[in-house]
Amino acid sequence: MTGMEFQDFLHTLRVWDVDLPHFDPPTAPDTPLPLFQEWLTHAARAGQPEPHTMSLATVDAEGRPDVRTLMLHDADATGWHFASHSTSAKGRQLAAHPVAALGFYWPAVGRQVRLRGPVTPASPAASQADLHARSTGALAAALVGRMSEVLDDYAELAAASATAWERAQADPRLPVPTWTRYVLAPVEVEFFQGDVRRRHVRLRYRREVDETDEATAIWSRELLWP
Repeated sequence: MTGMEFQDFLHTLRVWDVDLPHFDPPTAPDTPLPLFQEWLTHAARAGQPEPHTMSLATVDAEGRPDVRTLMLHDADATGWHFASHSTSAKGRQLAAHPVAALGFYWPAVGRQVRLRGPVTPASPAASQADLHARSTGALAAALVGRMSEVLDDYAELAAASATAWERAQADPRLPVPTWTRYVLAPVEVEFFQGDVRRRHVRLRYRREVDETDEATAIWSRELLWP
């Protein structure tokens, strides 16, 4: 396929050939968390596969952006939760630059959610509890470790995985010291509702500190041009 043929192919692809939901920003809650939970649940019920997957963007030591897809583990008053090895590329990047961005996209309903903010690691106990609440496969993968390292031969991974599965099945509570649960506390959260006529609705929440109580967050809301 030539470059022009590929470009022509891209132009044939349709976007949002479905009935899109209505979003009325004045009715949105005062804080972003309830709206996010509502939107993710709605996307799942609308048939969106794996609505809890998200893009995580970090920066490396040279300030170059890096992005990957992983799963959301929770979203609560403390922030949006995900997990990885502290020794992975993302773990090392977050240790050096503890800020990140998250992106959710649910094409089944034409919706996106974007978040930015500081990231902090949870306690070792909370991180291990997070791991042990997941499947045997998740524990086995964590036990293999060596995430982002160069792999010389796939057979080496197959052997390490087989051993890890045996260990995980024999002791589902095995600790993995490098496994870390991270929490992103957003300072900005944007909700995007697509429109077939490109009159997209963008609502951004921005967190401000209450000068009388620094522990209390005040959220402002504003519409953005699409």
